[in-house]
Amino acid sequence: MNTDPAAMEGASGPVAVQADRGGTDMVPTLLDGLRGTNPALVLLFGAQADDLAVLQAALAPHLPPDCVIAGCSSAGEIGPQGYASDSVVAIGFPARHFRAASLLLPDLAALPVSEWMAQLRQMARDFGPDPARHLFGLLLTDGLAGQEDALVATLDAALPSVPVLGGSAGDGLDFRRTSLLAQGAVRSGVAVFLLVETDLTIREVTFAHFSPTPTRAVVTAAIPEKRRILELNAEPAAQEYARLTGLRRADLTPSEFARHPLLLRMGGRHHVRAISAITDDDGLSLMSSIDTGTVLTLGRSEDLIQGFSDLLEALPAPPLMVLAFDCILRRLALERAGLTDRMSDLYRRHRVAGFNTYGEQHSGMHVNQTFVGLAFMRSDDVA
Repeated sequence: MNTDPAAMEGASGPVAVQADRGGTDMVPTLLDGLRGTNPALVLLFGAQADDLAVLQAALAPHLPPDCVIAGCSSAGEIGPQGYASDSVVAIGFPARHFRAASLLLPDLAALPVSEWMAQLRQMARDFGPDPARHLFGLLLTDGLAGQEDALVATLDAALPSVPVLGGSAGDGLDFRRTSLLAQGAVRSGVAVFLLVETDLTIREVTFAHFSPTPTRAVVTAAIPEKRRILELNAEPAAQEYARLTGLRRADLTPSEFARHPLLLRMGGRHHVRAISAITDDDGLSLMSSIDTGTVLTLGRSEDLIQGFSDLLEALPAPPLMVLAFDCILRRLALERAGLTDRMSDLYRRHRVAGFNTYGEQHSGMHVNQTFVGLAFMRSDDVA
């Protein structure tokens, strides 16, 4: 069985367990790993639509009746031993330290923002947060609906005092259909928002391994609603991107997109506008919003390991777990550099668990090619 060491410590913090996706022992393995946690919340990452439905039906009868179960499909998983594929990772948040509520945000295509804001505010009132505990929000959303920017703006406006982080569901780089589990049903084209409070100390952990170069480009034609760049510097976008990176048009792959990200400067910092694919008309399909007239900077990849290791080591206490939303493009960059095992070892030592995303959300922004996480620590261990 593949279980986080915290499970052996009387569930003093979140517990992660991993099982092979679709295997006959998938459900027994997950239940065995969660046994004794008495979870208030269980997150499931990695399963596709059919498996998510099976997991919901199989796990729910063995969990507390008020346990919130939510999850999504992924582009890869992070389990107790680090990076994984074709698996399911379940994370149980024990009721002795956590309380949670969930809200389904449906119909992403229509963007019913006013309705969402009313529901979110009512949710917060009904939840009745304990001022002596730490409150945070988790967002899981369809990674192909293209509405993350609107979602995080809505959450920031409706719940301005609640720190929110999360990730966009994936589908193993197929870019066809992602799935979300919430309130007993599996859906696409929706988002799930979780309001959570804990008596543990929490710290947000964010890391992006890139820096800007002097090379810039202007988006001279775009289709914002499709997150598509048609032209860069008045040239077909894919051709101009290839020229700027010094690559042949035929060599543009997801791994090269990860090595040479396009950056947008906001709030004094550069954030990735990640490329997901080349379109049939030689445009670039992005994983974040884009507008005509935007000035983009070509980025360069820097050390993938050391800066992230330093960030984890700087936490005020050893984490019981770091809940992770880790962009799939970071994982591709690590694979290309032959660093996957080193990162998995780092994840294992710091108890990182979660999934590889099609986008990450934190601090009221939707970003790409970034690690976004939340570290949980015993309050007594934090000076």
